[in-house]
Amino acid sequence: MNLVSKPPNRGLTRIRLYLSYDGSYFSGWAYQPNLRTVQGEIQRAIKTALRLQEPVDVVVAGRTDAGVHARGQVIHFDAPIENDFDFTTFVYSLNGILDADVRVQVAEIAPDGFNARFSAIARRYSYSVMDGRVDPLRRHTAITHWRELDVEAMNIASSQLIGLHDFASFCKPTDFGSTIRTLQEFSWTRDGHVLRASLQADAFCHSMVRSLVGLVIAIGDKRKPIEFAREVLQRAERRADVVTMPSLGLTLEEVLYPADDELLARQEMTRAKRDISEVEG
Repeated sequence: MNLVSKPPNRGLTRIRLYLSYDGSYFSGWAYQPNLRTVQGEIQRAIKTALRLQEPVDVVVAGRTDAGVHARGQVIHFDAPIENDFDFTTFVYSLNGILDADVRVQVAEIAPDGFNARFSAIARRYSYSVMDGRVDPLRRHTAITHWRELDVEAMNIASSQLIGLHDFASFCKPTDFGSTIRTLQEFSWTRDGHVLRASLQADAFCHSMVRSLVGLVIAIGDKRKPIEFAREVLQRAERRADVVTMPSLGLTLEEVLYPADDELLARQEMTRAKRDISEVEG
């Protein structure tokens, strides 16, 4: 059995890392010159730990904006290592180089056909809101909303958005990429004054999670009726009445992948451009 996943003709090993980070003091995931980013810090740490001459290129499961947190981010990169490479020591080395607000949880050889972005079958996010009371211990991970929120109404509205749809009403417009997504889960729970949304989809376009949350919060505090959720979805265009919520309440919780023998097929499926004809209703 071949334990090392090597890209063809390169003599490199594909390594998979699972990361957690507090996004409060990062300018997002993606590398930007002269700014502190998660990608920049990770690439610097890998270069130092492996004593490489040049930084590696890392591929991430899902880019996060400035202020967004992650508990289950996944990346991969290719590097020259031996079969007896000590991954436990590698994790300790990386975390000794990195600041305390970003941590490598696991490092391992990636299965054949693995791609952190294109092999994923789903991403799961959470969004946290405090209604009517501020908990200073949650100030970096939950927003404050001063009106009381109706969780039952929010769950009814959220359920109307689940399924395969064109989510153009909730995505920042771009010149490329589809806004067709399958929203697999969108639900709310309350623990005292903290409400937590759980959202899962095959993929999310830019600002989609925070816009979905903004819409449902407007329903939860009675500014909009429950039927407003379906109305916004069906018009399939971005308008000013859909608010994008602040980034600090958002956390990437988990990235899901298929069985190892299905990773390459999943890549091909993800790369195929979707068509509007796929949308039901």
